[in-house]
Amino acid sequence: MTVPGSTRDAGWRGRRRRRLLAVAGAVTIAAVAGVAVFLVGGIGSTLPPRVELSQRIIAQVPLPGDGSRFDYASSDDQRGLLFIAHLGAGEVIEVDTRSHHVVRTIPNLAQVHGVLVVPALHRVYATATGTNEVVGVDEDTGQVLTRTPTGDYPDGLAYDPRRNTVWTTNETGGTETVIDAATGAPRGSTDLGGEVGNVTYDPTGDRMWVAVQGRGDLAAIDPTTHAVTRRVLLPGCDHPHGLSLDPADRLGFVACDANATLLTVDLATGQTIGSSPVGPQPDVLAYDPGAHRLYVAAESGWVTLLDLHNRQLGIAGSDHLADGAHVVAVDELTHHAYYPLPAGVDGHPALLETEPRP
Repeated sequence: MTVPGSTRDAGWRGRRRRRLLAVAGAVTIAAVAGVAVFLVGGIGSTLPPRVELSQRIIAQVPLPGDGSRFDYASSDDQRGLLFIAHLGAGEVIEVDTRSHHVVRTIPNLAQVHGVLVVPALHRVYATATGTNEVVGVDEDTGQVLTRTPTGDYPDGLAYDPRRNTVWTTNETGGTETVIDAATGAPRGSTDLGGEVGNVTYDPTGDRMWVAVQGRGDLAAIDPTTHAVTRRVLLPGCDHPHGLSLDPADRLGFVACDANATLLTVDLATGQTIGSSPVGPQPDVLAYDPGAHRLYVAAESGWVTLLDLHNRQLGIAGSDHLADGAHVVAVDELTHHAYYPLPAGVDGHPALLETEPRP
């Protein structure tokens, strides 16, 4: 457990500042000569033009606990279950998105950041950053089944179904830890040579892709040998962190959180083929392949929606959704999007559910 004011707590907050994350008292919106500027720790970036968000709110589900920070969320679309990492409370919240009620909370996950449900295994995996572990949980009962040591500061997660492995990004450790999804046994690790962002599996190319924020590039990893096989430079990207793929179109989407930019990368050629402005400090990405829509949720509370046509992204909406709306998950069957918020309309934590406007 992290004690406020402890060395570990200070380190955690320091790492968040280096990633330019919003903390209490650090965010200011100012108007300078008619231009809105988002200031974090003295670093400013111009807000993108406001474009009405092409989604409407259809439900708001009360969430348990306090309004401390939420992090990632992951959806089991077939069962209508959403798993939310409540970092500040050290627990994962399971929500039935069809009946709009909380099923359970899964406690004792210190500083939980990443969460990933693997429906085929009926397992949920979470990164307990406070104890440097990946925790495997039974999706049906909420029972903790495995705990696996990782490198320093485990964050994002990805699943490789061909080898039945879970990969976790150790952000400050600069490594990936590879875990047997069934047993929780360590399978290996990969050194990326710098602080790392998110990881995801490419089923078409059979590669793991990692945003290496310490080097400003994308790394491709052979999931069998765990060796880095390729480096892709990201010109115009300051601190790549968020990452999502469209495997069918061979595209990667990279969120550059220090300069509010979203890059589109051709995975076959390694060329950057598009650049889009997004809200300040983009964090979590979610891609809906059926709707060809990418959701970008930012620390500033801005959400940007981008639609894919002919392998190019166009902005379908960009605006401030709510304070703390830096997490988004998408149900690919219903095309509904979910945003866990520290404060809903009544000031208590809530899960916001939206659907695309017709």
